[in-house]
Amino acid sequence: MTAGEQPIVREWAQLSAGEEIEAWHNGRIFHRGSVIGMVPDLGLFWIMDARTGGRKLLDMAEFEIIRVAVAAISDGPEPEHTAT
Repeated sequence: MTAGEQPIVREWAQLSAGEEIEAWHNGRIFHRGSVIGMVPDLGLFWIMDARTGGRKLLDMAEFEIIRVAVAAISDGPEPEHTAT
């Protein structure tokens, strides 16, 4: 699956806690996990990273965010590791 196959979430208001998302950049998946909180004034949101089990703060402007089914979280490709 690629980001182009799913509708892209354009605004933080389209997300809610508990949703499963993937964060894509330049055609590659970088992060995957469950939304756990939002910082609306800054366009940021927190996920619980499926790969590391840790919290990750993501910027809506930096990534293409797509919603994914829970089954896709466990069956999809591993996100690339990025230092942030």
